[in-house]
Amino acid sequence: MAKFDIHAEITNKIIESINAGTPPWRKPWTGSKSGAAFPLRSTGEGYRGINILMLWLAAEERGYSSAHWFTFKQAKDFGANVRKGEKSNTVIKYGTVERENDQGEDVKIPYMRAYRVFNADQIEGLPEQFYITPELPRDLGTVADPALDDFFAALGVAIDTSDKPEAYYSLSTDRIHMPSISTFYNAAEFYGVLGHEAAHATGHKSRLDRFEKFQNRKDYAFEELVAEIATCILGAEFGFKPDFGQSAAYIEGWLSALNDDHSVIFKAASEAQKAVDFIKAKASEATEKEVAA
Repeated sequence: MAKFDIHAEITNKIIESINAGTPPWRKPWTGSKSGAAFPLRSTGEGYRGINILMLWLAAEERGYSSAHWFTFKQAKDFGANVRKGEKSNTVIKYGTVERENDQGEDVKIPYMRAYRVFNADQIEGLPEQFYITPELPRDLGTVADPALDDFFAALGVAIDTSDKPEAYYSLSTDRIHMPSISTFYNAAEFYGVLGHEAAHATGHKSRLDRFEKFQNRKDYAFEELVAEIATCILGAEFGFKPDFGQSAAYIEGWLSALNDDHSVIFKAASEAQKAVDFIKAKASEATEKEVAA
C-alpha cells in the first residue's frame, strides 16, 4: 500500500479547488487598513500578471486604501482630479497588432506598452464607491489555544500583537505582527494566518535562507505561494483545519502574477514542506528541552 503523503494531498486539493472555481478571498479578521487584496481597473476588472504585483506593492508601501486605479484621463472622465504632487505608478499593457509580412500575409506582432495610473486615494472627486472607509476592529471574543501558542513560539520569532488590523512578517526586524486574536472570526483562522507568517519567517537567513534566493517581484509571488501552502499543511496536521476555498482563492491571485503557471505550485509545495519541517523541528526541540528540565 502506498504511503499517504499529506503534502501531495494538500497540493492536489488546492489545485482541485482552483479548477472548480474559487470564491472571492476574504480577510479573516475584523478591521481593515486597506481595501481588496488585488488591484482593479476603473471599470472594476481585475489586473493580471506582473501588474498585480506592481500595483499591490505600491498600495502597501504608500498606504492606499482603495483597490481602484485610474489613468489621468479616466479620472478626468469622471469629473475628478489627481491631487497636485501625486506620483503615478507604472502598469504594462500587452497586445498584438496585425502587420503584413514580406510574403503579403497578415501576421500578429506582439507589443508591450507602459502607461501610468493613479490610485483612487490620490484623486479628488470620484464617486464614493471608489473609496474605502477603513473598518474598525471588533472584539468577537475569540480566545487563544495555549498549545498552538507554544507551538509557534518555539520557532523563536517574536510575535507582536496590537490594535493595527495587519498581519505580516518583517524581514528587517525578524518579527511577526498579528491583530489581536479576539478580532478574528474564529481561532482556526487566527492560527492559519499566524502559520502563514511563520512560514515566511523560515525564509530568514538564520533559518532556511530562502530570501537570498528569491529577490525579484515574481519571487515575491512565489514566496506567497510557499507560505499559503505551508499554512494548509500545518492546519491539516495540527487541527486548525484550512479553508481550501479561501487558500485557493489567495493562491490563484498570485498565480496570475506568474502567468497562470500551475506547475509552480509543485515547486512552491517543495519549499513549503521544508518550511513546515523546520517549524515542527523547532517545536520538537522546545518540547524535549521542557521534558529534560
